[in-house]
Amino acid sequence: MSRLQVVSGKGGTGKTTVAAALALALATEGNRALLVEVEGRQGIAQLFETEALPYEERKIAVAPGGGEVYALAIDPELALLDYLQMFYKLGGAGRALKKLGAIDFATTVAPGLRDVLLTGKACEAVRRKDKSGRFAYDHVVMDAPPTGRITRFLNVNDEVAGLAKIGPIHNQAQAVMRVLKSAETAVHLVTLLEEMPVQETADGIAELRAARLPVGRVIVNMVRPALLDDAGLELTAAAPRAAIAKSLSTAGLGGARRGGNAERLVGPLLEQAAEYGERHTLEREQRAQLTELGLPLHELPLLAEGMDLAGLYELAKELRQQGIS
Repeated sequence: MSRLQVVSGKGGTGKTTVAAALALALATEGNRALLVEVEGRQGIAQLFETEALPYEERKIAVAPGGGEVYALAIDPELALLDYLQMFYKLGGAGRALKKLGAIDFATTVAPGLRDVLLTGKACEAVRRKDKSGRFAYDHVVMDAPPTGRITRFLNVNDEVAGLAKIGPIHNQAQAVMRVLKSAETAVHLVTLLEEMPVQETADGIAELRAARLPVGRVIVNMVRPALLDDAGLELTAAAPRAAIAKSLSTAGLGGARRGGNAERLVGPLLEQAAEYGERHTLEREQRAQLTELGLPLHELPLLAEGMDLAGLYELAKELRQQGIS
């Protein structure tokens, strides 16, 4: 697996949940993973049932086998202060600029600066080593912006490197792009088995490939359990109502006489079966479209009890069983 795992997806597909589960999966068996949030929503803190994340790397979970998951919510203003100190030694002056509102102004108004700072901070964590020369983190997982913005978000340093021909800004932008366009990085797309998310996933993959950004895997989230196979659906469509009512009666669901409980159940049951059949067909079509994209395809179940910390560990286990490690 690549060391920088970028997770994107259409809004509502659960990309933050998948990113968190992926970090847990990658931290299993003694690894260290850093989970990075760039959108300021504190979604990671909510998933791990902890307090809001500060602008510092904090351990938030222990993975099976003793691995550790750290998390970081990147604040663009503080990241800019780090940047000014790193390249221009403006520690005190940078803090003065923040008090005057200049830092907030710069990160809000300057085109692309915010994304430069966010990607740069994540790539710094990827490259960082300890005193022994070992990487500080085995994997860095980024909960990235949605699919519609992911290519521009990741490619912004290319634009900056073109604008700033020389100097530390140019060199930093090139260093970030060397990470983002290398085998060290993989961009995963999260989707649902629905038309709009699948189409946006296909469009996003095409844009990433056109920008020469490394596409990783497609992860289908919230997959409903299969209740009926094709044979079962055909049977519900062909079986006479009287025969279904008799079967229900035999199962102890009321008499088969007209107006009995069993007969009253037939209509609603057939309606539900028809609705399930339509969804089953749609999901099969969407799954086929995803398969045609030519990328590794993984599926995560819809958890009946909803998403909590235990569910997050369950999804991480599922990812491990599907070969993501």
